[in-house]
Amino acid sequence: MKPNKQIARLAGLLYLIIVIFGIIYLRYAPSKLIVYGDGAATFKNIIASEPLFRLGILSKIICGIFFLLLVVVLYSLLKEVNKTQGLLMVLFVVVSVSLGFINLSNKFTVLNFISKVGQPGSVATEEIQSQVLKYLDFYNNGNFIGEIFWGLWLFPFGYLVFKSGFLPKVLGIFLMAGCLGYLADFVGNFLVPHFNEITIANYVTLPASIGEIGICLWLLIMGAKDRKQRLALS
Repeated sequence: MKPNKQIARLAGLLYLIIVIFGIIYLRYAPSKLIVYGDGAATFKNIIASEPLFRLGILSKIICGIFFLLLVVVLYSLLKEVNKTQGLLMVLFVVVSVSLGFINLSNKFTVLNFISKVGQPGSVATEEIQSQVLKYLDFYNNGNFIGEIFWGLWLFPFGYLVFKSGFLPKVLGIFLMAGCLGYLADFVGNFLVPHFNEITIANYVTLPASIGEIGICLWLLIMGAKDRKQRLALS
């Protein structure tokens, strides 16, 4: 069996890949393509930068695949801490990735529509624009639901980190708080009009970011104590 340090660093590497491609599809691509409140400008940006739109889709797929690999490695690393919590962590990730891939079909539909722009006999551009924006709204709604599971998996993960004895407890606390932050963000946006304009909305998911980036770097750089080392210190 591989020592914990090797497994932990593999988890850190997988996590880093997810972070990098997550930035592309969650931040970079939308920042270049989406003009909030201006559907016409968004449509023109997607038409003009279709390769970037496709890169965002590909990045999402890569994130999903590596997320599944990550949770398998994390389960291998942490299952001795609490197997039930480990299985719960895996379940939430599988649901999250499944929902994400299903939701991604909306962006493939957008690609189908924009491929018709300028073709002979195609429907009017205005109608294509309307359909593109409709499916982008469907995609955003899917992400809104997916946010529930972005948060839920962090609680068992944070609990396992906190209880592990070979990973920093403070990161476990941030991860568990991150779960609550995502759920608070979901509930706030669902119940409170213009929730994103409230100052606190900018900070509710901050614990998740601190916890996830922190545990990613810790696993990648520091690894974890080997089982033999833990036994010697106990």
